[in-house]
Amino acid sequence: MSRQEVINSWSIGAPLTGVALFGVIEAVFHANPPGLLYLIAVPILFVTVFAAVHHAEVIACKVGQPFGSLLLALSVTIIEVALIVSMLLSDDAGDSPVARDTVFAAIMIVLNGIVGLCLLIGGLRFHEQEFQARGATAPLGVLGTLAVLCLILPNFTQSIYGPVYAPAQLMFVAIMSLVLYALFLFVQMVSHRGDFLDLASISVEDHGPVPGRTLLMAVILLPISLITVVLLAEMLAEPVRSAIIGAELPEALVGVIIALIVLMPEGIASIRAATQNKLQTSLNLALGSALASLCLTIPVVSLISIVQGQPLVLGLDAEHIVLLVLTLFMSTLSLAMGKTTIMQGGIHLVIFGAFLAISAIP
Repeated sequence: MSRQEVINSWSIGAPLTGVALFGVIEAVFHANPPGLLYLIAVPILFVTVFAAVHHAEVIACKVGQPFGSLLLALSVTIIEVALIVSMLLSDDAGDSPVARDTVFAAIMIVLNGIVGLCLLIGGLRFHEQEFQARGATAPLGVLGTLAVLCLILPNFTQSIYGPVYAPAQLMFVAIMSLVLYALFLFVQMVSHRGDFLDLASISVEDHGPVPGRTLLMAVILLPISLITVVLLAEMLAEPVRSAIIGAELPEALVGVIIALIVLMPEGIASIRAATQNKLQTSLNLALGSALASLCLTIPVVSLISIVQGQPLVLGLDAEHIVLLVLTLFMSTLSLAMGKTTIMQGGIHLVIFGAFLAISAIP
């Protein structure tokens, strides 16, 4: 069996197996399946996440860059938003901070974990890597602005006490998130598209033509894979939350785990591009996923909060605010010059380690 046949086999089999498993659990065991089925569901979930990204990459090969990076980011964000919404709707109190924790975790994982690994591995292999600074600072500027508006400012408004916005304020932030994201997409896709192309391979095609049958299968299986991931992750969310609480760990780790699951494929794709000396592609994937996560998650959960008349916890705790400000400051220093070495990568990984430590031991 050829390598391509192997890829096609698992990318087709994983989502179909996941749907079948979920159907069996719902039809036979309802809400109380045996623990063995949970253990079986975990690897199927991870493989299905990769299958979803694989099908998105196949479609991206057809539509080209930078549309491919956008499609990949949107696919991952759909998974994340669906998981957050399902957990918010299942929360009886209506004040779950899972949306805030997941978005914050996504930002920290991307800007420190993924970007840090890309800079460190790329620096070790190529000594120094170059990229287009304008193509990196544009999404970083949007990300920093919205991160402050969505995750820090709610702690200091006076209309409602606490880390929440008043409905009018929440609607304003949600609309501004969509407006800035639309503006960024216009810059990336239309007005300054060249700023987001890799300097080393602007005229090089990474992939050959996509066969029509393969493209059709990807178009069909991408939504199936996304739905399967949402169903399996929703099923596993409560056991994971119970395990975290049972181990007397902070509930914020639920958001970290969700973000790690959905960002893992893009993280691997970004690191792989960095090892090929395509740092611009790495940054497009990483920053694009963090930006999509913030700009699309906040409007969706804001709408749900307003419709249900329930408060939406957005403001970060003090220690997380410090880490976020430090991350944005260092990201600006790292990405503003258009050249990086292992030094920047090491710094970002130290901040990422501090984030993990504070999440587990507040």
